[in-house]
Amino acid sequence: MNRIKIQLPDHFSFTTQMQIRVTDLNYGGHVGNDTILSLLQEARQQFLQSRGYAELSVESFGLIMADAMIEYKKELNHKDTIEIAVVATDFDKLGFDIYYRVTVLENGEHHLAVRAKTGMMLYDYTAKKKVSLSKNIIQQLS
Repeated sequence: MNRIKIQLPDHFSFTTQMQIRVTDLNYGGHVGNDTILSLLQEARQQFLQSRGYAELSVESFGLIMADAMIEYKKELNHKDTIEIAVVATDFDKLGFDIYYRVTVLENGEHHLAVRAKTGMMLYDYTAKKKVSLSKNIIQQLS
């Protein structure tokens, strides 16, 4: 069976730490797919806020996720402290990619748990259509 392989960028421009809550666990006793996407969304929102934006407030428009890829490397469990590194790259007329590196902090060391990428597009939620990225947005997020 072919597996996806996400090639992470060498440098990340933002990091945040979180602790896994008991409510983040699924029936298997570890963090599930839906929760990983929620954790990535929280990290993405913090990244955007560090640049003066929010998911629904990017120069009068919002962002919409066009695709997502997740590569699991290690289970995440209750009370794990994780660090999520974030970077926006691969800008084009309508969107860009955001890469995420999720590591578990154990005994002062980082252990890779998840590699992920989301494709984000600028979107006018009122008109229900894609919108072109401005040079300012690209500069702010780069």
